[in-house]
Amino acid sequence: MAVLLIALNLRPTITGVGPLLSQISATLGTTEAALGALAAVPLIAFAVISPLAHGLSARFGIPRTVLCSLLLLGVGTIVRSVPGSAANLWVGTALLGASIAIVNVLMPAVIKRDFPDRVPVMTAVFTACLSGMGAVASGVVVPISHIQVNGVPLGWQAALLWTGALLPFALVAWALSMRRQPRHEKPSERGRASGIWRDRLAWQVLLYMGLQSMTFYMLVTWFAPIAQSLGRSEVVAGFDVMIYQIFCFGGSLIVPLVLRGRFGRFAAAAVPALTLVGIAGLIVLPQLFTVWAVVCGIGCGAALGMSLSLFSLRARTHQAAGALSGMAQSGGYLIAATGPILFGALVTLTGGWLASLVLVALVLAGQLLTGLFVGRDRFVLEQR
Repeated sequence: MAVLLIALNLRPTITGVGPLLSQISATLGTTEAALGALAAVPLIAFAVISPLAHGLSARFGIPRTVLCSLLLLGVGTIVRSVPGSAANLWVGTALLGASIAIVNVLMPAVIKRDFPDRVPVMTAVFTACLSGMGAVASGVVVPISHIQVNGVPLGWQAALLWTGALLPFALVAWALSMRRQPRHEKPSERGRASGIWRDRLAWQVLLYMGLQSMTFYMLVTWFAPIAQSLGRSEVVAGFDVMIYQIFCFGGSLIVPLVLRGRFGRFAAAAVPALTLVGIAGLIVLPQLFTVWAVVCGIGCGAALGMSLSLFSLRARTHQAAGALSGMAQSGGYLIAATGPILFGALVTLTGGWLASLVLVALVLAGQLLTGLFVGRDRFVLEQR
């Protein structure tokens, strides 16, 4: 229960930003490129902080490391929502990105440790919670921002503060579960996992994770502005992003099924192919925006579930899973951070969406090719 409550808090603070970009831009007077940079801040934090997660958990234990990270997430959410200086928005976003980075890395190791025989199923449920609450945040932040108190709208700051509403429940649940968890892992196991950066398979998983995340964050950040450019209202565009993430939720649940199937080794390549169909449709028939949002949602949700499953499926121990998770998320999010920035920069340069959507298609093609390699039944930190 604690793991799932934590999952519910790892997306809303990020996915709630996209539908509010027009309000943020109007308040701060920022360009599309600057908004892309804002969306990239959590991803940069993921890349910088993720390598520290394994060492912090080895020194202080997973329970305390996760607890402190959740507290930092609360601080970042509050700071970001304080009206006044634009610095609050940027600093708060960096803080919450750093906290989520630590938890992102450690949760696959917790699942591998606590549910060794149910990794695909538990990972799918965890991913579904990520996507589900992220979808809710995307759909409700705009209506919340329009709620009036004494004739004055609450605004985007209050809407972003709402995205941390479930955090106290996760904190309490995790604190209660700490008594049942081991505090430290064996030194010998930590030492063996340190060779992860020299493992070829680990680098392939890193690339797959990076390209998957790059696609997701480009779409979740820019889907609402694209929808608005097609004549949809701000509220409807927010619901479009919610629909996208609802189907991310559904896509994540199919991962255990496809992994057990006859062609399971090709599943990692098949899911980006589905998203590629959605992007092609968005370019050719943009008037069917909702249809393509559904297709992209299923593909991106399955790709995220596949990435998180690979951390456990390509490792024999939870220590190796934690090391692989830390490496793949660090390098992967460094790749992903370039996505929203490049997407926004191309919009600014070209004045349209075509070049940016072609960029997404190229990223998906790279993920498809990488999926052919990571789908093979091998394990990191083993002689091959």
